[in-house]
Amino acid sequence: MKEKILREKILYKGKIVNVKEVEVELPNGKIGIREVVEHPGAVAILPINHDGSIFFVKQYRMCTGEILLEIPAGKLNFGEDPYQCAIRELEEEIGYRAKRLELIHSFYTSPGITNEVLYLFEAGNLEKTKVNPEEDEFLEIISLRREDVERLLKENKIKDAKTLIAIYYYLAGRHRL
Repeated sequence: MKEKILREKILYKGKIVNVKEVEVELPNGKIGIREVVEHPGAVAILPINHDGSIFFVKQYRMCTGEILLEIPAGKLNFGEDPYQCAIRELEEEIGYRAKRLELIHSFYTSPGITNEVLYLFEAGNLEKTKVNPEEDEFLEIISLRREDVERLLKENKIKDAKTLIAIYYYLAGRHRL
């Protein structure tokens, strides 16, 4: 089932992603072309407050043309440890530090087109600090109770994949709180 790489060509080199065209030999001996988006990876954090509510951010996402409700998340810097990135992003986006931060799971976001790995963390025992978003981030922070989250799911108001994974983990009672 494995494909043998014959040739790679960088089509685009950006600040966050690179796009390359890869010529491969398929298992049946034929030649195929793959387009690959190289991404440094990212983290997402399920921040559970002392009362069991979850912190979310609302932000406009240009690629979808919509304002999405998401858990805090951010891109890994080159060589950055995912755990350290999660600490940084949690404080930047919602202004909290977690006394407890545990990796829930890591997964490929869209393996048919990108090598991006997302590290999903659960954050608990939250301590208020100061919000410190990046210059190009415009976020609204909201906290939702379990019943509000369930209602938004039923209304199809949560469309972000990482957030859906985290919410279903939370609703299944797998979280530590």
